[in-house]
Amino acid sequence: MSGGAVLAPHALRDYALLADGERGVLVGPRGDFAWMCFPRWHDDAVFSALVGGRACWTVTPVGRFVWGGHYEGGGLIWRSRWVTEEGIVECREALALPSRPDRAVLLRRATAVRGDARLSVSLAAGAGFDRHGMVRLKRREDGAWTAALGEERMRWFGAGDAEPAEDGVHGHSLTLDLRLGAGESRDLVLVLDHGGDDSGPPPPERLWEATEAAWAERVPELAEVDLARRDARHAHAVLSGLTSATGAMVAAATTSLPERAERARNYDYRYAWIRDQAYAGEAAAAAGSMPLLDDAVRFVAGRLNADGPDLMPAYTVTGDPVPDESHLDLPGYPGGVDIVGNRVRDQFQLDAFGEALLLFAAAARSDRLDADAWRAAEAAVAAIEARHEEDEAGIWELEARRWTHSRLICAAGLRAIATHAQGRERGPRLLALADSLVAAAAATGVSRAGRWRRAPDDDRVDAALLLAALRGAVPADDPRSRATLGAVEADLVEDGCTYRYRAEGGPLGQAEGSFLVCGFRLALAHAQAGDVVRARAVFERTRAACGTPGLFAEEFDVEQRQLRGNLPQAFVHALLLESAVRLSG
Repeated sequence: MSGGAVLAPHALRDYALLADGERGVLVGPRGDFAWMCFPRWHDDAVFSALVGGRACWTVTPVGRFVWGGHYEGGGLIWRSRWVTEEGIVECREALALPSRPDRAVLLRRATAVRGDARLSVSLAAGAGFDRHGMVRLKRREDGAWTAALGEERMRWFGAGDAEPAEDGVHGHSLTLDLRLGAGESRDLVLVLDHGGDDSGPPPPERLWEATEAAWAERVPELAEVDLARRDARHAHAVLSGLTSATGAMVAAATTSLPERAERARNYDYRYAWIRDQAYAGEAAAAAGSMPLLDDAVRFVAGRLNADGPDLMPAYTVTGDPVPDESHLDLPGYPGGVDIVGNRVRDQFQLDAFGEALLLFAAAARSDRLDADAWRAAEAAVAAIEARHEEDEAGIWELEARRWTHSRLICAAGLRAIATHAQGRERGPRLLALADSLVAAAAATGVSRAGRWRRAPDDDRVDAALLLAALRGAVPADDPRSRATLGAVEADLVEDGCTYRYRAEGGPLGQAEGSFLVCGFRLALAHAQAGDVVRARAVFERTRAACGTPGLFAEEFDVEQRQLRGNLPQAFVHALLLESAVRLSG
């Protein structure tokens, strides 16, 4: 790509993810690195073609080809594969590990697997969402290209024979006509630095070996999982790839990918949600993955100890408040508009405190709850005591009301942590508070049909209410639990896919896609009720709603068989992992 050209984006189902914990890359079928923020998830993009910018790094065959690809087992090392008219060519791609917050190393190894290969390589980086192009471009004596990108520095190795082209608006771009003989490979290494580090990276072979070793250490074998083990390990890799050294896990790698075309439902998910972090930690605990569990506990405990009852729903990975929403001067992904920042910073979400307690209880079961985390648990309890009667935005971040789910999930968290507080003075008090929350929810949150309803003035069923029994607020054989499971199955499932709730006056699928996290919860609920056959059927239907590289967005459009929303959605992968573990055996 040169001269200001803009690549058309692909359907979301066709993108793969590379990630190193501090940032991520979306890779398209043309070998296009179409999205990457630097230095960290919430910072400005340096590759922005996904949302209408020109900044992109492509390695793509010349001529006609058919695309495919796969992840190497147990990590986020991706192999783009193209069958051309001359043979087969692959490009192995990764963000190098171990990672640094101020430095990203992008690895690409093109190989002519069968027959000769010719590839077109183009690099046009643009810091600040395309505001700053490649300037002060220079080829060093060792063949490496260097350039400035706003405040960032760029070095490109392995492309000394590339040709520069000038763009009066965006600085320079580089192009390379890469020809490989049968069996030949070429390593292309791009280094981005937030600072003045001019040192070259180690040889590519060492970078690849270190990255392979790091993924092997990060992702457990999950030998006891006999249901979708490969997908469960891949889900774990995604969660690990989205988790920073601070312990924070971003909800997704992207911003502004529309949930519905032209519906103004565009959000920035490049932040760490307390609720999502708790989901990931509980899944990690179920899988026996202590590092991922410890990360979740460390980040959530840090935020609770700092903010207490004023806990925000989401933070940047550095623990700072999420910026207010603003618009970019880019076209956006087709059907949407570009937004950075998130209005969630101004919301109160009661259920986050209950989810934090469930996370801490999961850590306590593995004897991994230290003194800081216990203080955070006490802060969460105090916040529930002080604020449980307030209206709040709830799990779906809607208008402030007394959402039934929030009170029940707080009760579940109190019961779970009370089990580990026995011998402490607070145990009986926590159970009493949990009982009072369930009683309050029952007084206004039960429909005439005997099931849980969304709110005192909203009689609709909500798939989130399955969590009341799943997390232990009430028993699975409680009549309200059984009635809620039956109502979700009858009212919110269509063509095997599960929706979160029925929109006012419209059929399922008209207002939004099926909600994948709800599908996995329904599978767990059926298993808890003893119907393992139905549980596995729902699980399999839900896990099929992914893209070609096995990534999940938040929603799946059943009619058009498309992913909707930001990619990849962390909490969907967390629930897949937890479901695969709990449904095995």
